[in-house]
Amino acid sequence: MGTEPASLITSRAEFHVALRYAFETLASAGAREVWLCDEDFADWPLGERATVELLQHWAASSRKLTLVARHFDDVARRHPRWVEWRRNWAHIVSCRTNTELATGKFPTVLLGLGAISVRLSDNVHHRGRLSHDKADELRCKEQIDAILQRSEEAFPASTTGL
Repeated sequence: MGTEPASLITSRAEFHVALRYAFETLASAGAREVWLCDEDFADWPLGERATVELLQHWAASSRKLTLVARHFDDVARRHPRWVEWRRNWAHIVSCRTNTELATGKFPTVLLGLGAISVRLSDNVHHRGRLSHDKADELRCKEQIDAILQRSEEAFPASTTGL
């Protein structure tokens, strides 16, 4: 695993470094449940080959990944590798949408229970925190749970026609 980045995130580049490090941590620590939450995942490195390879390693044993977004409109176009990976792992990946939050109020969070969290408090300026702290994990989980309560299934792994 690479060198751990600074815990404070102050730029888009640092946000991407923190996410890449978090995916490495999830793959090596084997967090059983992972949540990704964002307005649309447009600014995440989900489509990068390295991210998909780390998710492949992570998914190998009794895992669960939940993505929550306002919409998944751009995911297929921006992250085709992830979409392909997800088709193979649809049995452990759930995509949910919540359209009740006002635009710009959707949190940006990666949470791997017992392993790591990455949370932006300011999406415009990419200000946030990478943490291994249980208190941060709890805050992230509470934030995600509140959004999940009013969410519904979205973005099917495959489409079937008539």
